[in-house]
Amino acid sequence: MPPDAVPHDVPFREAVHVWLRIALLSFGGPAGQIAVMHRILVEEKKWIGENRFLHALNYCMLLPGPEAQQLAIYIGWLMHRTRGGLLAGTLFVLPGFIAILALSFLYAALGNVGLVEGLFFGLKAAVLAIVVNAVVRIGKRALKNNVMLGIAAAAFVAIFFLDIAFPLIIVSAALIGYFGGRAGSPLFQVGGGHGANGEKGLADSESLLGEQLPDHARVNRAWSLKVSAIFLSLWLTPVLLLIAVLGFDSVFTQIATFFSQMAVVTFGGAYAVLSYVAQAAVQNYGWLAPGEMLDGLGMAETTPGPLIQVVQFVGFMGAFRDAGTLDPWVAATLAAVLTTWVTFVPCFLWIFLGAPYVERLRDNAALSGAMTAITAAVVGVVLNLAVWFGIHVVFGEVGEWRGAGLRLLIPDLATLDPLALLLSAGAMLAIFRFKLGMLKVLGACALLGMVFSLLS
Repeated sequence: MPPDAVPHDVPFREAVHVWLRIALLSFGGPAGQIAVMHRILVEEKKWIGENRFLHALNYCMLLPGPEAQQLAIYIGWLMHRTRGGLLAGTLFVLPGFIAILALSFLYAALGNVGLVEGLFFGLKAAVLAIVVNAVVRIGKRALKNNVMLGIAAAAFVAIFFLDIAFPLIIVSAALIGYFGGRAGSPLFQVGGGHGANGEKGLADSESLLGEQLPDHARVNRAWSLKVSAIFLSLWLTPVLLLIAVLGFDSVFTQIATFFSQMAVVTFGGAYAVLSYVAQAAVQNYGWLAPGEMLDGLGMAETTPGPLIQVVQFVGFMGAFRDAGTLDPWVAATLAAVLTTWVTFVPCFLWIFLGAPYVERLRDNAALSGAMTAITAAVVGVVLNLAVWFGIHVVFGEVGEWRGAGLRLLIPDLATLDPLALLLSAGAMLAIFRFKLGMLKVLGACALLGMVFSLLS
């Protein structure tokens, strides 16, 4: 057997081309990215069967971090061992990293220029419509019964009104789903993942990978310990060095520690993670204004790669404004690299450490129930994100009231922006009524935003 073909007949050189193609086509958030992988890997290349693809996806949805990139790592590892996972996961992030870095430079240099302000004004309205569409799309898939509706509603109330920590919400949902699935309740077996529209797809036995477990995918405790040590070192060594050299008050240390924590506790997909990141970056650290968080999300929506790549923009702007003794551009670039590193390196650890064990747990009802409940809770969390974004898009000033264990956002009605409201409504009409694609809506809104800027 040729050394490139492990354990089948797909040369590693061909895998490079396929994963690069997937990376360059991975627009539209996790649902779109997973759909691209499914179309190319299952339907076109027939590398992996339908059931195996969904089993890998179900595991990735239970993990913290971007499930689309983790799915790429998982399948890359199944196909070509560790180097296949490294290839797939790295290429999945690289095009988006380069694109957002370039856009961040443009934003920092020209963000106060009328046309650039107009561009991002339009993107904010489109992003709001896309997030609302995500609520509807995920809700249709996940909320199949009253139990799932209840979990989603409870998650929204918990995070929006009670300010309960996001990780606690997701862990609670996972536990409910785990025990519900373990008990065999059909209420927790409504299907999961981003699947192939529920249709019967390519049988595992008919795929190039086959239905048997490859030798390299079997549980090997020595390999697991080795890979854990390597990736823990790669992930945490820069964080510990920054703490030791710069202390906890440095913006670089704050970025490294916050996004390392995010990599551990943020479950439920990119839109859910963004709610957590946006509130911390804006309210706790002051790295960004609310509108700038929307600008960053607009960048991530219009570039390939994981949507959570927006954190790179957050780190860039935080260090650009608090560069210390460094040149702001150098500080911002280093922060963008640091943010990307501590966000995505843990994804390789979760897959390489857990995937061999997960391969032995196909069709586990308890894990499926946990994933189903998490997906329902994510609907409530994403709804929180949509409301939070919507208020900050349409109103110039937003206050906050706390009391009796509640937190309420109070917009200043005098700061209502009619153009923002009109453009947001138009973007929603384009998506929901006329079924226009995301890139068309983003482009049209960006163009209209620049026209409004010129006219005003």
